[in-house]
Formats: sequence, structure tokens, C-alpha cells
Amino acid sequence: MDAGGPTVRDPGLQPERTRLAWRRTTLAATVAAVLAGKSALREGPDVTALLVCALCCGLWLGFLAVAHRRIRALSGSVPPTALTPGHASTAALCTIALAACATALVF
Repeated sequence: MDAGGPTVRDPGLQPERTRLAWRRTTLAATVAAVLAGKSALREGPDVTALLVCALCCGLWLGFLAVAHRRIRALSGSVPPTALTPGHASTAALCTIALAACATALVF
């Protein structure tokens, strides 16, 4: 590569970084859901706590479905398509609601 020429970009790096970010976020959501469940069962089964815990698990499963679909798309050999607004909104809403439910169980 000469000093005046354009730099060569490796298009495979960005999807790999994005795939790893989705995996890290999935791991963080899993930890939040497990801690919420542990918190709900800490002082014995309470109906309200169990309902919030079940909601946390449902939100976690929703986020997991979106994340898995995106990770699978990023792992392919063809360039991945853009994340649709519906999937992005679902992932964001599940993450925010999971954080709110986990916080409600802790306090």
C-alpha cells in the first residue's frame, strides 16, 4: 500500500464486532433475568414477585429470539441485511422492560 492510495477495508470485521456485541447484550439480559428470579424467590414465593419474574422471563425470551435471529444473520457468508425497525424496537423495548422489572424486584 502506497502513501497516496486508498486504504483497504476488511468488510468482515464490522459484522463480527456487531455479532459479538449482540452476544454480550444477550449475556447481560440473561444475568438480569436470573438475578430477578433469584430476588423474587429470596423471601419465599409471593404472587406479585412471581408474576414479575414470569414477565422478566418472557421479556428475556423475546430479546433472545431477536438477538438469535440477528446473530444468525451476521454469521452468514453474504453481507447481512440492515436490522429492521421492528426488530430494533422489539429488542430495545424488551431490554428496557427487563431492566425495569428486575429493578422492581430488587427494590
